[in-house]
Amino acid sequence: MKSKNSKVSVAQIGTKHGHAEGVLQVMLENDDVQVKGVFEPDRNRVEKLKKLDKYPWNQVFFFEHQDQIFLDPTIKAVASEGQNIESLDQTYEILKSGKHVFYDKPAGDDFDHFLSCIKIAKQKNLYIQMGYMFRNHDGFTKIAEIISQGKIGKIFQIRANMSTNLLPEGLNGEIQISKHQGGILFDLGGHMIDQIVYFLGRPNKIYSFLRRDISKIKNYSDNTLTVFEFDKSIATIEINSKTINHMKTRRFEVYGEKGTLILEPFEPAQFLKVSLNKTNESLSLDQEYYFDSIPLSDKPRYVECFDSFIKSIKGLKKPDRNLEHEILVQETLLRATKSIQN
Repeated sequence: MKSKNSKVSVAQIGTKHGHAEGVLQVMLENDDVQVKGVFEPDRNRVEKLKKLDKYPWNQVFFFEHQDQIFLDPTIKAVASEGQNIESLDQTYEILKSGKHVFYDKPAGDDFDHFLSCIKIAKQKNLYIQMGYMFRNHDGFTKIAEIISQGKIGKIFQIRANMSTNLLPEGLNGEIQISKHQGGILFDLGGHMIDQIVYFLGRPNKIYSFLRRDISKIKNYSDNTLTVFEFDKSIATIEINSKTINHMKTRRFEVYGEKGTLILEPFEPAQFLKVSLNKTNESLSLDQEYYFDSIPLSDKPRYVECFDSFIKSIKGLKKPDRNLEHEILVQETLLRATKSIQN
């Protein structure tokens, strides 16, 4: 049995996901990881990346065939970084070969196929960790801590905005995203759903407005609003693909009976705004409200979530989210995009 201090050998399949380059860089810079190489099925894409001679692509070996990964018993885990249209099939094959998977979001359009991936993972005792990059974000971590401590009381509303600003063309442009029911909601909604269902559980009902208001691309939802109904609370997610200065406008708001939490922007992380009412025990009698802006640490994307994934493989910690949570996130996303029955 290998020491828990030994490196974990990993590989990557796919290079066309919007996070593929960032995840590869994180793997290369993780001291607990040995990157054996990358497989990209599009040979033209491989040649293009080689000619770039750019980090991180110029630091890796490119496999000729995926079986070079699947048949190598030393490779324990694979980052699934293909485009959304191809990554679910790739993830299924990775799991069949007996490898743990760091699977970049979202988990495809076919819910039954995703469930078959979960089934294999359970049968083979493998980890699937979805690449939702805010799980270890300092702001969302502090929100979770404050909620778990009961400081804001029962949550009755969550409001999230995860908009972006995309061009039509490109590997992850609007034309590519239009291949998926729900458009921009499908592409980005999982990040916010991952947080909402973690706090509130499975929604009873979901109502989505999937509109094309700006783009000229047919069958593409570029302006979306989704309402999630729970027993005693509601949540909303607003996502469009044409917001100016979008990184500054992303926000996550949590409203409880005893207080309010507002995170804006997400990146770079700056402050979490906290408002508590005077019934909170920590307040003096002359205060009507307690307000504070908690400074946040701006951590690089993927670093902590991938490190957590590796630590789980080595038996050093439990996963940040279990497989049942991953199922719930994907089911909720596909209900929201009207891909499966509500």
